[in-house]
Amino acid sequence: MNQTITAAFAEIPVCASVIGPTRVREFAEAAARVGILASIPVGQLPKIVPVLARLGKTVMVNIDSCPGLATDRSGVDFLHEIGASGVVSTRVAPLERARALTMLSMHKVFVTDRSNLNRSVEAVKRSTPDLVELMPAPIIPWMSEEARSALSPFVAAGFVADKSGVIHSLATGALAAASSDSGLWSLTRAELRQGAQ
Repeated sequence: MNQTITAAFAEIPVCASVIGPTRVREFAEAAARVGILASIPVGQLPKIVPVLARLGKTVMVNIDSCPGLATDRSGVDFLHEIGASGVVSTRVAPLERARALTMLSMHKVFVTDRSNLNRSVEAVKRSTPDLVELMPAPIIPWMSEEARSALSPFVAAGFVADKSGVIHSLATGALAAASSDSGLWSLTRAELRQGAQ
């Protein structure tokens, strides 16, 4: 497991899903050290990514969702040049390129049924990412132990809307939970332990 990621989630096991440029300030001010930037136009990324990096944030960019950002080699190279920590994608090729540049890679997986799950496991075997973003979180307990192991380490995402959702995600074996609810972006493991009692 990547030591940067392990250290980043050591105290705050929540990954900030930062959807759109208006949410960036909230992430900058939150205790969460890892964030996924999504739906941010390519022209704004060079202004945002370096600032967050200087604040000590691990900045992952969802290359599939940022308007104007190519999902090919040139797009990954651009993210590397502006200082992004890593790339998030449903596609294998950008993740392979990110790894070649020693960037972090997160394979986004949507589980809709068993056949889709099997295809996702095969894709993750090809991409060999540092992390899997596994969605939706409520389906994870229904997955086999073998499937969860094949998709590990993973961040549980989708429908994580409160503290109990984070606790539930961690209980399924997730390294962290991803949420767009900024009220969760500073939850510590100590606070979660209290909530679980």
